Amino acid sequence: MLHVRSIWNGAISFGLVSIPIKVVNATESHSISFRQIHLDDGGRIRYRKVCELEDSEVSTAEIGKAYEDADGTLIPITDEDLASLPIPTARTIEIVAFVPADRIDPLQMDTAYYLSANGVPAAKPYVLLREALKRSQKVAVAKFALRGRERLGMLRVVGDVIAMHGLLWPDEIRATDEVAPDADVTVRDKELDLADALMDTLGEVDLADLHDDYREAVEELVTAKAEGHEAPAAPSGEKSGGKVLDLMAALEKSVRAAKESRGEETDEAEETTGTGEDAEVTHLPARKSATRGPARTAPKEVGGKKSTSTAKKAAAKKTAAKKSTARKSTAKESTAKTTAKTTAKTTAKTADGGTAKSTGGTAGSRTSAKKTAAKKTTTKKSAPRKRASA
Repeated sequence: MLHVRSIWNGAISFGLVSIPIKVVNATESHSISFRQIHLDDGGRIRYRKVCELEDSEVSTAEIGKAYEDADGTLIPITDEDLASLPIPTARTIEIVAFVPADRIDPLQMDTAYYLSANGVPAAKPYVLLREALKRSQKVAVAKFALRGRERLGMLRVVGDVIAMHGLLWPDEIRATDEVAPDADVTVRDKELDLADALMDTLGEVDLADLHDDYREAVEELVTAKAEGHEAPAAPSGEKSGGKVLDLMAALEKSVRAAKESRGEETDEAEETTGTGEDAEVTHLPARKSATRGPARTAPKEVGGKKSTSTAKKAAAKKTAAKKSTARKSTAKESTAKTTAKTTAKTTAKTADGGTAKSTGGTAGSRTSAKKTAAKKTTTKKSAPRKRASA
């Protein structure tokens, strides 16, 4: 790490312990930078630092810094003036407290630095502070001065090194009142369930596996144009963004897409049920008009058996026949009872001490029996009785 150019030299103040350190940048930018050119001839556009009073270009060594007053007056400020400020953080990272890491709002995080022990004597107190931070599972909050202003910092352990994150002051964080949605929005439990399912499907990722696709695409573009080839075509696919017409359909589609990208099988029950563009429509066959009646198809006979409809009709006919037979049987029984009563009354009247002749016998029908009984009664009344021979 010592070969990395330091941007600030000073010391960490840990109580009465002073740890000489060097501050180096912990990050580096890999973004591709472009130059400005003149479109007519491709000439390079450069910015030159010119003195307004002399109207001439000056070098970096001739440039200093100054504070512009309200009336436009420039007050020169030198590096020696800033170094001699009567504050303890001019060349010192002063630790003021130790707090749990979750007490630091990520919004406050700014540029990250590595703190390197400056010299052999600094190694022992440096390791002492590093191990104390590890065992306490806390971070150190510090104040330091860098580039003309006092800043907040957070010290934590990264591997075997103490890292420092520059922190914004609390009053530099904007409030969220003007950013939150104005309208009252209600989220249904089913939507939350789908969001949870999408989060579970996406799962975790190793940040080391992520890379800058945009930078790679720009590098391919530059290489192709440098070699005189055509620029790579944009990949064809669905357009992202735009207005979400159906939140449920979008969530369900996202879950399926995430599962497919991971090689997982999707269930049929996860088909889109929303009403948006992603919903699947099943067309039903058209029906005939109601005035013509529903179209029916004659049932097929299987194995010589009658169809269910024919069997139902036959069963209905048998039931009707049974009911009719039962009704006729009941009527016959009623007629027979009436005839028997009438015959008994007539026989009782004509039997005057004698023996009435039998009126039994089986008639062909109950009506003939009535007529026969009536004729016998009339004959017995008109003819004299004969005594039976011994």
